[in-house]
Amino acid sequence: MDSRTTRYLKSCFQKHYKTAEIGLPDHLPNREWAFIFYDDMPEKMMHRHKSFGSPGEALDYLYGMAPAHVYNSTAYYEYPDARKMNEKNWLGAELIFDLDADHLPNAPRNYADMLELVKKETLKLMDFLLDDFGFSEQDIELVFSGGRGYHFHITSPKVLTLGSSERREIVNYLSGRDIDFKYFFREVSMDGDFGTGSKSFKGIKNLPVKCTLVGYDSGWGKRVALYLTDYMKSECGKKYKKDMFPELRKHEKVGDTTIKKLINITNSENGLKDILERGRLDFGVRNFKDIAAYFMQESMENFLNRFGASVDEPVTADIKRLIRVPGSLHGGSGMLVKKLALCELEKFNPLNDAVVFGERPVKITVSKPFSVQLKGKDLRIEEGIQEVPEYAAVYLICRGVAEYGYRRNQPDAV
Repeated sequence: MDSRTTRYLKSCFQKHYKTAEIGLPDHLPNREWAFIFYDDMPEKMMHRHKSFGSPGEALDYLYGMAPAHVYNSTAYYEYPDARKMNEKNWLGAELIFDLDADHLPNAPRNYADMLELVKKETLKLMDFLLDDFGFSEQDIELVFSGGRGYHFHITSPKVLTLGSSERREIVNYLSGRDIDFKYFFREVSMDGDFGTGSKSFKGIKNLPVKCTLVGYDSGWGKRVALYLTDYMKSECGKKYKKDMFPELRKHEKVGDTTIKKLINITNSENGLKDILERGRLDFGVRNFKDIAAYFMQESMENFLNRFGASVDEPVTADIKRLIRVPGSLHGGSGMLVKKLALCELEKFNPLNDAVVFGERPVKITVSKPFSVQLKGKDLRIEEGIQEVPEYAAVYLICRGVAEYGYRRNQPDAV
């Protein structure tokens, strides 16, 4: 990036910081701040150990310096501006989750598709935070990173003093790592509505319940129930076929009799409902406890891809992490690091809602062809001199494929 381009970007960022609503953290004087400036590109040298005593001081600094990247610590320190970490005196830290497309298996290369995939992962994590861990919405701050993912900040006092090992345990739970499916399936002897007196199924009466699903109504137990019932629905037709339930047939104790009973359960009025709402899993299928655990173990990869949350473990485990500041700009995209209400996530479109610059035409020199979707437009930019809207110019320059203005020895665009 040459000096003219650097000056142009700094002027754009400065214009943003003049009126921007910056999400200053609570306990501002106890936070360390860090910055990367365009003058330091491309080495991206970080300037850190900075602190601010008041909101006005922080906002004046952002406007005056117009940094490319802005971070503050997730930790609270007694002396946040101390030059050595062991002299800062750590007081606690928010619990942070970082979801980035870089860490997702088989993430698409297309930026729009990549962002859609990471949003789905973010919605899964939100379910864990609200339902499994019981955090209130007031304890959770959701932020689009301005790049390829999202951050969750958990500010509940209950998590502030957790150490790295406890935070790793949380990641293990979210990912389903080392999950033991045998735990979820139990043999019991029950009577009444749940057992020998039950009339849940047409043609299947007075059968003792020998297998139940532990925790069917919450957490991982609920996810196991959903996975099993969806599998039964996907495999089951109204009539028996020899190729039904191929995964279950791999178990030595599963034959035609078991398959036909599962078909009856699936096609009955209340069969799958009883699994989801009562955790009832037997209904005359002998050894179903072992069969179900075997099936889930064999389906582990698919199950965890569907229900597990893919978070960046080092970020969550780090109790002295730096994180992007809401309201700042991401120096690699020029897009807004945007704070969101949890209810806004599903409809949030970063390629429109996090684009802050306008339509003013800007001339740039493009070094290689590039395509991106911004503000509802498919932009296909060819090499050479181009005139594009300012929001596209900032994005392309930040991505390193263009310089500001006209360059000699470059062909004009056709």
